[in-house]
Amino acid sequence: MNASIPAVPADYAFEYLVIAGGGSGGSLGGGGAGGYLTATTGTMTRGTSMTVTIGAGGANNSAQTGNQGVSSVLSGSGLTTQTAIGGGYGAGDSSSVGGGNGGSGGGSGAYALSPTAGGGGGGAGAVGASVAGTAGNGGGAATAGQGNNGGNGGDGSTSTGGAGGNGLASSITGGSVTRAGGGGGAGLRLGGTGGKGAGGSGGGGIGGNNAPGGAAGDGTVNTGSGGGAMGYTSGGGFNAPQGLGGSGVVIVKLSTFDWTGTQSGATVTTSGDFSILTFNGSGSFTV
Repeated sequence: MNASIPAVPADYAFEYLVIAGGGSGGSLGGGGAGGYLTATTGTMTRGTSMTVTIGAGGANNSAQTGNQGVSSVLSGSGLTTQTAIGGGYGAGDSSSVGGGNGGSGGGSGAYALSPTAGGGGGGAGAVGASVAGTAGNGGGAATAGQGNNGGNGGDGSTSTGGAGGNGLASSITGGSVTRAGGGGGAGLRLGGTGGKGAGGSGGGGIGGNNAPGGAAGDGTVNTGSGGGAMGYTSGGGFNAPQGLGGSGVVIVKLSTFDWTGTQSGATVTTSGDFSILTFNGSGSFTV
């Protein structure tokens, strides 16, 4: 009679999702979403250590332009380093300054002639919306394979900002979740109320205006979404602050049987035969 041979843990592949921090909005253009990378590795040697770095979202400041988000990184022996690039900043009220380049590009502004409006920030799943009118200097460019371009602002036609580009859905945690939406642009109409550009699905912040409750929205934390543009008061001043970019996230999906169980800084859940490690801050794990 032959005894069965018990299974032993082995080398294995794992799935990952890496999203960078989103850009913050400018005075008119919405912030772009952080770069979005997802794939399954080749077979990894069990016991290999992996390092995770989470990028912060773009901060606000006193300038008309926002700030680029910070890159998120997954690295370790046997894995080509995966670097998701921070989302591009949203631009201000100048026809000579475009949206910032990034994982997804930030929306551009236009010269502040009333009416005027900014473009939406690009999202992981779609470009930011452009607006009609005399064009600004162009939305920011996306990093190839990581996102989409920002939208273009314009003068003389509309005072409603462009919508942020939609994010992308992933089922790495077991259920479908959309992340990395672009921030909405803002509008300017002197003596009136500019229109808010919608944030892209997956956490993009809404653009601001001078109406009651008209502050720009922040990108949702740990989704890598862009912040909304701040907009202007009816007298032409900034409706500060601009929306902050959402911080990034790294998620890995490992075979529960084969995984060593060693990690630092992650929230661990399970889905069927897999362990899901969600890093909202920097940390590490051992394959």
